[in-house]
Amino acid sequence: MPGPHSFRQILSTNGRMPEVLLVPDMKLFAGNATPELAQRIANRLYTSLGDAAVGRFSDGEVSVQINENVRGGDIFIIQSTCAPTNDNLMELVVMVDALRRASAGRITAVIPYFGYARQDRRVRSARVPITAKVVADFLSSVGVDRCADSGSAR
Repeated sequence: MPGPHSFRQILSTNGRMPEVLLVPDMKLFAGNATPELAQRIANRLYTSLGDAAVGRFSDGEVSVQINENVRGGDIFIIQSTCAPTNDNLMELVVMVDALRRASAGRITAVIPYFGYARQDRRVRSARVPITAKVVADFLSSVGVDRCADSGSAR
């Protein structure tokens, strides 16, 4: 349970009367796929994006360094897996691993566009992959606790 000073008060209008929400102290990180969206979300939540260096090594491999303490934190990563799908997916996976190794408490992947979601159920043949499940299992195996995508409400 977070301490008494680990809650952030956010004014929410929700199109109705303003109300103050108590949101557990969280940290918001962004990959390189949708930095503008991540910044808009951070602004809306009256917070800043977490300090992380996300780039590439000279051979093209993903390089991630988390530059702040995330121990026990409630972490949200905003990263689409749009084209180039594999590159953006690996960036998300490496970010999750870096945060998990830095002892993040809970990691939520916010994926505005979920690549590989076109195959989310078996169709005619038992010989086709269910790639949405493969990717979800992959994310879970590296440490994602929760996942939100644009189809989550359906």
